[in-house]
Amino acid sequence: MDNQPETPAVAPARRRRLLALLVGLAVVVFAVDQVTKYLAEQRLTPGTLTPLLGDLLGLQLIYNPGAAFSLATGMTWIFTLVSVVVVVVVVRISRRLGSLGWALALGLLLGGCLGNLYDRLFREPGLAVGHVVDFINYAGYFVGNVADIAIVGAAVAVALLAVLGREVDGSRAHGRADGPAADEDLPSGTGTEAPGGSARA
Repeated sequence: MDNQPETPAVAPARRRRLLALLVGLAVVVFAVDQVTKYLAEQRLTPGTLTPLLGDLLGLQLIYNPGAAFSLATGMTWIFTLVSVVVVVVVVRISRRLGSLGWALALGLLLGGCLGNLYDRLFREPGLAVGHVVDFINYAGYFVGNVADIAIVGAAVAVALLAVLGREVDGSRAHGRADGPAADEDLPSGTGTEAPGGSARA
C-alpha cells in the first residue's frame, strides 16, 4: 500500500492572490488586444504593408477567417469551439492554482483566447464565424495580433514549467513539494504543514 504523503494544500489566501493575478493579466491582454485591433482598423488600409523594421516587421491589416497562417479558411466555427473549450479548461484548472508561473501562463492563455474568440463571435460575417483582425506582419511569413503573441507566450511558459516539473498546484512532479517558492508570500503560521508536523520545505 502506498503511504506517501499527499502534497500540502495551497493556502486559500495565496490561491485568491494567484487567481486575481490570472484574471487581471487576462483582462489586460484582452483589453490591449481589442484596443490595438480597433486602432489598426482605424488607421491602416486593408492589405497595405507599412514597414516598421525593414522587411522584418510591419503593419498590415487583414481579416483572417482561419487559424494562424490563414490555415483552415472556412472552418472558423471549429476554432470558435476550440477557443471556448480552452477557456473552460483554464477556468477548471485555476481551481487548483498554487503556482505563480502557472498563474502567469494561464492568464496569458485566457486573455489571448478571449481576444480572438471575441472576434469570431461578434465580427463579420456573423456569430461564431467572424474574421479575426490581424495586423502585425512578421517578415511576410504570417500576420498576427496581440492575442496571438499572448498565446505563444503562454505555450512557451507551459513548456518551461513542464520541463522544470512545476505542477499547477505549486508542487513538483512526482509529489515533491515546490519548496519555499510555493509559500513565499504566505505569513507564518498558516498551517501549511506536511504530515507529521514538519513544515513545508
